[in-house]
Amino acid sequence: MARPLRIGLVAGETSGDQLGAGLIEALRARFPDAQFAGIGGDNMRAAGFDAWHDASELAVFGLTEVIAHLPRLLRVRRELRERVLAWKPDVFVGIDAPDFNLGVEKWLKQRGIRTVHDVSPSLWAWRQSRAAKIGQSADRVLCLFPMEPAIYAQHGVDARYIGHPLADALPLEPDRNEAREALGLPQGARVLAVLPGSRLGEIHRLAATFFAAAAKLSAALPDLHIVVPAANAACRRAIEAALPADLPNVTVLDGQAQRAMIAADAVLLASGTAALEAMLCKRPMVVAYRLAPLTHAIVRTFGLLKVQHVSLPNVLAGESLVPELLQDDCTPDKLTAALLPLLSTPEPGLILQARFRDLHLALRRDASARAADAIAELLDAPAPLA
Repeated sequence: MARPLRIGLVAGETSGDQLGAGLIEALRARFPDAQFAGIGGDNMRAAGFDAWHDASELAVFGLTEVIAHLPRLLRVRRELRERVLAWKPDVFVGIDAPDFNLGVEKWLKQRGIRTVHDVSPSLWAWRQSRAAKIGQSADRVLCLFPMEPAIYAQHGVDARYIGHPLADALPLEPDRNEAREALGLPQGARVLAVLPGSRLGEIHRLAATFFAAAAKLSAALPDLHIVVPAANAACRRAIEAALPADLPNVTVLDGQAQRAMIAADAVLLASGTAALEAMLCKRPMVVAYRLAPLTHAIVRTFGLLKVQHVSLPNVLAGESLVPELLQDDCTPDKLTAALLPLLSTPEPGLILQARFRDLHLALRRDASARAADAIAELLDAPAPLA
Protein backbone atom coordinates (compact mmCIF):
# COMPACT_ATOMS: atom_id res chain seq x y z
CA MET A 1 0.00 0.00 0.00
CA ALA A 2 1.44 3.36 -1.04
CA ARG A 3 2.12 5.87 1.74
CA PRO A 4 0.21 9.18 1.74
CA LEU A 5 1.61 12.15 -0.12
CA ARG A 6 4.03 14.15 2.04
CA ILE A 7 4.43 17.91 1.71
CA GLY A 8 7.00 19.82 3.73
CA LEU A 9 6.39 23.50 4.41
CA VAL A 10 8.26 26.27 6.21
CA ALA A 11 6.56 29.58 6.99
CA GLY A 12 7.95 32.46 9.00
CA GLU A 13 5.91 35.33 10.50
CA THR A 14 2.14 35.68 10.74
CA SER A 15 1.67 36.46 7.04
CA GLY A 16 3.49 33.27 6.02
CA ASP A 17 1.42 31.24 8.46
CA GLN A 18 -1.77 32.61 6.90
CA LEU A 19 -0.52 31.83 3.38
CA GLY A 20 0.47 28.35 4.51
CA ALA A 21 -2.95 27.62 6.00
CA GLY A 22 -4.70 28.60 2.77
CA LEU A 23 -2.27 26.48 0.75
CA ILE A 24 -2.77 23.43 2.99
CA GLU A 25 -6.55 23.68 2.63
CA ALA A 26 -6.28 23.99 -1.15
CA LEU A 27 -3.86 21.07 -1.39
CA ARG A 28 -5.98 18.91 0.91
CA ALA A 29 -8.93 19.45 -1.44
CA ARG A 30 -6.80 17.80 -4.15
CA PHE A 31 -4.99 15.28 -1.93
CA PRO A 32 -7.29 14.41 1.01
CA ASP A 33 -4.83 11.99 2.63
CA ALA A 34 -1.74 14.19 2.31
CA GLN A 35 0.51 14.81 5.30
CA PHE A 36 1.94 18.28 6.01
CA ALA A 37 4.88 18.99 8.32
CA GLY A 38 7.69 21.47 8.96
CA ILE A 39 7.61 24.98 10.47
CA GLY A 40 4.36 26.90 10.83
CA GLY A 41 2.02 28.72 13.19
CA ASP A 42 -1.43 28.42 14.68
CA ASN A 43 -3.28 28.90 11.38
CA MET A 44 -1.35 26.08 9.74
CA ARG A 45 -1.85 23.83 12.78
CA ALA A 46 -5.59 24.44 12.59
CA ALA A 47 -5.44 23.28 8.95
CA GLY A 48 -3.90 19.97 10.02
CA PHE A 49 -0.19 20.80 9.93
CA ASP A 50 2.41 19.01 12.08
CA ALA A 51 4.62 21.90 13.29
CA TRP A 52 8.09 20.69 14.25
CA HIS A 53 8.95 24.30 15.13
CA ASP A 54 6.75 27.37 15.49
CA ALA A 55 6.83 30.07 12.81
CA SER A 56 7.68 32.66 15.49
CA GLU A 57 11.17 31.13 15.76
CA LEU A 58 11.99 32.64 12.34
CA ALA A 59 10.45 36.07 13.00
CA VAL A 60 13.68 38.01 13.57
CA PHE A 61 14.10 41.56 12.25
CA GLY A 62 17.03 43.92 11.99
CA LEU A 63 20.73 43.24 11.56
CA THR A 64 21.55 43.37 15.27
CA GLU A 65 18.72 41.00 16.20
CA VAL A 66 19.64 38.56 13.42
CA ILE A 67 23.26 38.44 14.62
CA ALA A 68 22.13 37.81 18.18
CA HIS A 69 19.89 34.92 17.09
CA LEU A 70 22.17 33.55 14.36
CA PRO A 71 23.48 30.47 16.26
CA ARG A 72 19.92 29.40 17.09
CA LEU A 73 18.68 30.03 13.53
CA LEU A 74 21.56 28.04 12.05
CA ARG A 75 20.82 25.17 14.43
CA VAL A 76 17.11 25.21 13.55
CA ARG A 77 17.94 25.22 9.83
CA ARG A 78 20.42 22.36 10.16
CA GLU A 79 18.03 20.21 12.21
CA LEU A 80 15.10 21.03 9.94
CA ARG A 81 16.74 20.11 6.66
CA GLU A 82 18.03 16.81 8.07
CA ARG A 83 14.59 15.96 9.42
CA VAL A 84 12.89 16.92 6.14
CA LEU A 85 15.35 14.78 4.17
CA ALA A 86 14.73 11.80 6.48
CA TRP A 87 10.95 12.31 6.17
CA LYS A 88 11.29 12.15 2.35
CA PRO A 89 8.56 14.58 1.29
CA ASP A 90 7.24 14.50 -2.26
CA VAL A 91 7.72 18.27 -2.40
CA PHE A 92 9.07 20.98 -0.09
CA VAL A 93 7.49 24.46 -0.11
CA GLY A 94 9.29 27.45 1.38
CA ILE A 95 6.76 30.22 2.10
CA ASP A 96 8.35 33.67 1.97
CA ALA A 97 11.25 34.06 4.53
CA PRO A 98 13.79 33.91 1.65
CA ASP A 99 16.87 34.39 3.85
CA PHE A 100 15.99 31.14 5.63
CA ASN A 101 14.06 29.17 3.03
CA LEU A 102 16.17 29.56 -0.10
CA GLY A 103 19.16 27.93 1.60
CA VAL A 104 17.01 25.03 2.82
CA GLU A 105 15.44 24.64 -0.61
CA LYS A 106 18.81 24.57 -2.37
CA TRP A 107 20.18 21.95 0.05
CA LEU A 108 17.11 19.74 -0.43
CA LYS A 109 17.02 20.22 -4.21
CA GLN A 110 20.63 19.05 -4.45
CA ARG A 111 19.50 15.86 -2.71
CA GLY A 112 16.63 15.13 -5.09
CA ILE A 113 13.69 16.74 -3.30
CA ARG A 114 11.33 18.82 -5.43
CA THR A 115 11.25 22.40 -4.14
CA VAL A 116 8.88 25.34 -4.52
CA HIS A 117 9.39 28.90 -3.32
CA ASP A 118 6.01 30.48 -2.57
CA VAL A 119 6.04 34.29 -2.86
CA SER A 120 8.80 35.63 -5.04
CA PRO A 121 10.99 38.33 -3.46
CA SER A 122 10.49 41.79 -5.02
CA LEU A 123 12.84 41.23 -7.95
CA TRP A 124 10.85 43.67 -10.08
CA ALA A 125 12.30 46.48 -7.96
CA TRP A 126 15.65 45.20 -6.70
CA ARG A 127 18.42 43.02 -8.13
CA GLN A 128 16.63 41.17 -10.91
CA SER A 129 19.78 39.07 -11.36
CA ARG A 130 18.79 37.23 -8.17
CA ALA A 131 16.27 35.29 -10.26
CA ALA A 132 18.97 32.88 -11.46
CA LYS A 133 20.14 32.25 -7.90
CA ILE A 134 16.58 31.60 -6.73
CA GLY A 135 16.24 29.12 -9.60
CA GLN A 136 19.17 27.16 -8.13
CA SER A 137 17.05 26.71 -4.98
CA ALA A 138 13.54 26.23 -6.33
CA ASP A 139 12.19 24.01 -9.09
CA ARG A 140 9.24 26.39 -9.31
CA VAL A 141 8.63 29.93 -8.03
CA LEU A 142 5.14 31.22 -7.25
CA CYS A 143 4.60 34.92 -7.97
CA LEU A 144 2.01 37.32 -6.55
CA PHE A 145 2.32 39.88 -9.35
CA PRO A 146 1.85 39.48 -13.12
CA MET A 147 5.14 41.17 -14.13
CA GLU A 148 7.32 38.71 -12.18
CA PRO A 149 7.33 35.47 -14.26
CA ALA A 150 8.87 37.27 -17.25
CA ILE A 151 11.85 38.30 -15.10
CA TYR A 152 12.44 34.69 -14.11
CA ALA A 153 11.98 33.50 -17.70
CA GLN A 154 14.97 35.63 -18.73
CA HIS A 155 17.05 33.44 -16.42
CA GLY A 156 15.48 30.12 -17.39
CA VAL A 157 13.54 29.76 -14.12
CA ASP A 158 10.05 28.22 -13.99
CA ALA A 159 7.79 30.81 -12.34
CA ARG A 160 3.99 30.93 -12.17
CA TYR A 161 1.69 33.88 -11.48
CA ILE A 162 -0.89 32.90 -8.85
CA GLY A 163 -2.40 36.27 -7.91
CA HIS A 164 -2.36 37.98 -4.53
CA PRO A 165 -4.14 36.61 -1.44
CA LEU A 166 -5.00 40.15 -0.28
CA ALA A 167 -6.98 40.61 -3.49
CA ASP A 168 -8.90 37.44 -2.67
CA ALA A 169 -9.56 38.52 0.92
CA LEU A 170 -10.62 42.15 0.42
CA PRO A 171 -14.05 42.90 -1.09
CA LEU A 172 -14.33 44.55 -4.47
CA GLU A 173 -16.76 47.09 -2.99
CA PRO A 174 -15.56 48.07 0.51
CA ASP A 175 -18.20 49.39 2.92
CA ARG A 176 -17.09 52.83 4.14
CA ASN A 177 -20.17 53.35 6.34
CA GLU A 178 -19.59 50.06 8.16
CA ALA A 179 -15.91 50.86 8.69
CA ARG A 180 -16.70 54.31 10.11
CA GLU A 181 -19.36 52.91 12.41
CA ALA A 182 -16.96 50.26 13.70
CA LEU A 183 -14.31 52.93 14.41
CA GLY A 184 -16.75 55.42 15.92
CA LEU A 185 -16.15 58.01 13.19
CA PRO A 186 -18.84 60.47 12.04
CA GLN A 187 -20.36 59.38 8.75
CA GLY A 188 -20.28 62.88 7.27
CA ALA A 189 -16.76 63.87 8.38
CA ARG A 190 -13.64 64.00 6.28
CA VAL A 191 -11.23 61.26 7.34
CA LEU A 192 -7.52 60.89 6.70
CA ALA A 193 -5.77 57.61 7.49
CA VAL A 194 -2.09 58.07 8.34
CA LEU A 195 0.23 55.04 8.20
CA PRO A 196 3.86 56.01 8.85
CA GLY A 197 5.10 52.42 8.62
CA SER A 198 5.02 49.09 10.43
CA ARG A 199 8.66 49.15 11.54
CA LEU A 200 10.15 51.40 14.19
CA GLY A 201 12.83 52.75 11.84
CA GLU A 202 10.17 53.86 9.36
CA ILE A 203 8.12 55.53 12.08
CA HIS A 204 11.16 57.39 13.41
CA ARG A 205 11.97 58.70 9.92
CA LEU A 206 8.44 59.51 8.77
CA ALA A 207 5.98 60.07 11.61
CA ALA A 208 6.98 63.65 12.47
CA THR A 209 6.74 64.71 8.82
CA PHE A 210 3.41 62.90 8.33
CA PHE A 211 1.89 64.49 11.44
CA ALA A 212 3.17 67.94 10.48
CA ALA A 213 1.29 67.54 7.19
CA ALA A 214 -1.78 66.31 9.09
CA ALA A 215 -1.65 69.44 11.25
CA LYS A 216 -1.60 71.68 8.16
CA LEU A 217 -4.54 69.77 6.70
CA SER A 218 -6.49 70.07 9.97
CA ALA A 219 -5.98 73.84 9.92
CA ALA A 220 -7.39 73.98 6.38
CA LEU A 221 -10.19 71.45 7.02
CA PRO A 222 -11.53 71.88 10.58
CA ASP A 223 -13.84 68.84 10.34
CA LEU A 224 -10.94 66.50 9.50
CA HIS A 225 -10.64 63.32 11.56
CA ILE A 226 -7.31 61.46 11.57
CA VAL A 227 -6.93 57.73 12.23
CA VAL A 228 -3.52 56.17 12.77
CA PRO A 229 -3.31 52.34 12.86
CA ALA A 230 -0.37 50.96 14.87
CA ALA A 231 0.98 47.57 13.81
CA ASN A 232 1.92 46.56 17.37
CA ALA A 233 2.47 47.93 20.87
CA ALA A 234 6.00 49.19 20.13
CA CYS A 235 4.79 51.01 17.02
CA ARG A 236 1.93 52.54 19.01
CA ARG A 237 4.37 53.95 21.58
CA ALA A 238 6.54 55.44 18.81
CA ILE A 239 3.49 56.93 17.06
CA GLU A 240 2.11 58.47 20.26
CA ALA A 241 5.52 59.94 21.06
CA ALA A 242 5.60 61.64 17.65
CA LEU A 243 2.03 63.01 17.74
CA PRO A 244 1.79 66.79 18.29
CA ALA A 245 -0.08 67.51 21.50
CA ASP A 246 -2.34 70.05 19.78
CA LEU A 247 -3.34 67.91 16.77
CA PRO A 248 -7.16 67.62 16.98
CA ASN A 249 -9.48 64.68 16.25
CA VAL A 250 -6.80 61.96 16.26
CA THR A 251 -7.50 58.29 16.98
CA VAL A 252 -4.62 55.83 17.32
CA LEU A 253 -5.76 52.26 16.62
CA ASP A 254 -4.36 48.89 17.58
CA GLY A 255 -4.10 47.27 14.16
CA GLN A 256 -7.21 47.64 11.97
CA ALA A 257 -5.21 49.19 9.13
CA GLN A 258 -7.55 47.95 6.42
CA ARG A 259 -10.63 49.17 8.29
CA ALA A 260 -8.99 52.58 8.76
CA MET A 261 -8.24 52.81 5.04
CA ILE A 262 -11.78 51.82 4.08
CA ALA A 263 -13.16 54.46 6.46
CA ALA A 264 -10.90 57.17 5.01
CA ASP A 265 -11.41 59.68 2.23
CA ALA A 266 -7.65 59.62 1.59
CA VAL A 267 -4.60 57.79 2.91
CA LEU A 268 -1.08 59.00 3.65
CA LEU A 269 1.22 56.03 3.87
CA ALA A 270 4.75 54.75 3.81
CA SER A 271 5.64 52.93 0.60
CA GLY A 272 5.23 49.15 0.87
CA THR A 273 2.43 46.61 1.12
CA ALA A 274 0.19 49.30 2.65
CA ALA A 275 -0.02 50.96 -0.76
CA LEU A 276 -1.35 47.72 -2.25
CA GLU A 277 -3.89 47.47 0.59
CA ALA A 278 -5.03 51.05 0.05
CA MET A 279 -5.46 50.30 -3.66
CA LEU A 280 -7.54 47.21 -2.87
CA CYS A 281 -9.58 49.33 -0.45
CA LYS A 282 -10.20 51.72 -3.42
CA ARG A 283 -8.92 54.77 -1.60
CA PRO A 284 -6.90 57.66 -3.07
CA MET A 285 -3.50 57.93 -1.46
CA VAL A 286 -0.21 59.73 -1.27
CA VAL A 287 2.81 57.43 -0.97
CA ALA A 288 5.86 58.81 0.80
CA TYR A 289 9.13 57.37 1.98
CA ARG A 290 12.51 58.40 3.26
CA LEU A 291 15.36 55.89 3.33
CA ALA A 292 18.11 56.15 5.90
CA PRO A 293 20.79 58.48 4.42
CA LEU A 294 23.43 55.76 4.02
CA THR A 295 20.96 53.36 2.40
CA HIS A 296 19.79 56.07 0.02
CA ALA A 297 23.35 56.92 -0.94
CA ILE A 298 24.11 53.26 -1.72
CA VAL A 299 20.91 52.84 -3.75
CA ARG A 300 21.58 56.02 -5.73
CA THR A 301 25.30 55.38 -6.27
CA PHE A 302 24.92 51.81 -7.49
CA GLY A 303 21.60 52.22 -9.29
CA LEU A 304 20.00 49.39 -7.31
CA LEU A 305 16.41 50.51 -7.85
CA LYS A 306 15.32 49.07 -11.21
CA VAL A 307 11.87 50.63 -11.68
CA GLN A 308 10.49 54.05 -12.50
CA HIS A 309 7.81 53.79 -9.79
CA VAL A 310 8.15 52.43 -6.26
CA SER A 311 4.52 52.05 -5.14
CA LEU A 312 2.64 48.95 -6.23
CA PRO A 313 -0.43 50.79 -7.64
CA ASN A 314 1.84 52.67 -10.05
CA VAL A 315 4.00 49.63 -10.83
CA LEU A 316 0.95 47.48 -11.60
CA ALA A 317 -0.71 50.22 -13.67
CA GLY A 318 2.48 51.14 -15.50
CA GLU A 319 1.76 54.81 -14.91
CA SER A 320 1.55 57.41 -12.13
CA LEU A 321 -1.87 56.86 -10.60
CA VAL A 322 -0.83 58.02 -7.13
CA PRO A 323 1.74 60.64 -6.03
CA GLU A 324 5.09 59.35 -4.79
CA LEU A 325 6.98 61.80 -2.58
CA LEU A 326 10.36 60.31 -1.74
CA GLN A 327 13.44 61.49 0.13
CA ASP A 328 13.80 65.29 -0.26
CA ASP A 329 10.25 65.52 -1.65
CA CYS A 330 8.86 63.99 1.54
CA THR A 331 8.10 67.31 3.29
CA PRO A 332 5.04 68.55 5.19
CA ASP A 333 4.30 71.21 2.55
CA LYS A 334 4.48 68.79 -0.40
CA LEU A 335 2.45 66.12 1.41
CA THR A 336 -0.20 68.71 2.28
CA ALA A 337 -0.38 69.98 -1.30
CA ALA A 338 -0.84 66.43 -2.63
CA LEU A 339 -3.46 65.43 -0.05
CA LEU A 340 -5.61 68.57 0.05
CA PRO A 341 -7.32 67.95 -3.34
CA LEU A 342 -8.07 64.35 -2.34
CA LEU A 343 -9.80 65.50 0.84
CA SER A 344 -11.52 68.57 -0.59
CA THR A 345 -13.56 66.98 -3.41
CA PRO A 346 -14.68 63.41 -4.19
CA GLU A 347 -13.76 63.52 -7.89
CA PRO A 348 -10.14 62.26 -7.61
CA GLY A 349 -11.25 59.26 -5.56
CA LEU A 350 -14.07 58.39 -7.94
CA ILE A 351 -11.73 58.46 -10.94
CA LEU A 352 -9.22 56.21 -9.19
CA GLN A 353 -11.81 53.72 -7.96
CA ALA A 354 -12.44 52.33 -11.45
CA ARG A 355 -8.72 51.87 -12.13
CA PHE A 356 -8.14 50.32 -8.74
CA ARG A 357 -11.04 47.92 -9.31
CA ASP A 358 -9.52 46.74 -12.60
CA LEU A 359 -6.17 46.14 -10.88
CA HIS A 360 -7.94 44.33 -8.04
CA LEU A 361 -9.64 41.99 -10.50
CA ALA A 362 -6.32 41.26 -12.22
CA LEU A 363 -4.83 40.19 -8.89
CA ARG A 364 -7.90 38.24 -7.73
CA ARG A 365 -7.18 34.73 -8.97
CA ASP A 366 -7.82 32.54 -5.88
CA ALA A 367 -4.11 32.49 -5.04
CA SER A 368 -4.21 29.45 -2.76
CA ALA A 369 -5.94 27.36 -5.42
CA ARG A 370 -3.52 28.52 -8.14
CA ALA A 371 -0.56 27.73 -5.86
CA ALA A 372 -1.98 24.26 -5.19
CA ASP A 373 -2.43 23.74 -8.96
CA ALA A 374 1.21 24.67 -9.61
CA ILE A 375 2.43 22.29 -6.89
CA ALA A 376 0.17 19.47 -8.08
CA GLU A 377 1.49 19.92 -11.62
CA LEU A 378 5.06 19.70 -10.33
CA LEU A 379 4.21 16.50 -8.46
CA ASP A 380 2.97 14.96 -11.71
CA ALA A 381 6.29 15.71 -13.43
CA PRO A 382 9.07 13.07 -13.52
CA ALA A 383 10.95 12.85 -10.23
CA PRO A 384 14.36 14.60 -10.20
CA LEU A 385 17.49 12.53 -10.00
CA ALA A 386 18.98 12.38 -6.50
